[in-house]
Amino acid sequence: MAVRVPLLDVGKFRARLDELKRTKGDAPWSDTMVLTDDMQAFIIAHPPGQPNDTHYHDHDEWWIVFEGEIDWWIEGEAEPIHAKAGDFVLGPKQRWHHIEPVGTGLTIRMAINARGEFHKYDREGCRSKPWSLKVGETPATAAPQTE
Repeated sequence: MAVRVPLLDVGKFRARLDELKRTKGDAPWSDTMVLTDDMQAFIIAHPPGQPNDTHYHDHDEWWIVFEGEIDWWIEGEAEPIHAKAGDFVLGPKQRWHHIEPVGTGLTIRMAINARGEFHKYDREGCRSKPWSLKVGETPATAAPQTE
């Protein structure tokens, strides 16, 4: 297992997005922003058309969108939340979410949640592999994942 060294920590209280983008290069990439006793935060870059898996958490998770446009499908909601740079999005605990970068540009977001929180897949509607919705589909109507 890789050791995560946070970008922000005692002695390093500031980081710059432009420097991180230059260091990381082309997306996709992610990095640990903060790891404390209580919380964790990750900065995540995806190009358009590269979705996430569908999962849930035991604690609330929330995001800040820095660049691009992202659709968040959240269990129980009929339509996705269409977020763009400057938006904040909440993913309630115990409800799965599916994240799809849309539009034409790079997407960068920060995910913030409780320390030690991981993706969980043991409920109906969850998918452990990234997948894209087809036109007219919702996560609830999409064909099941095949291994």
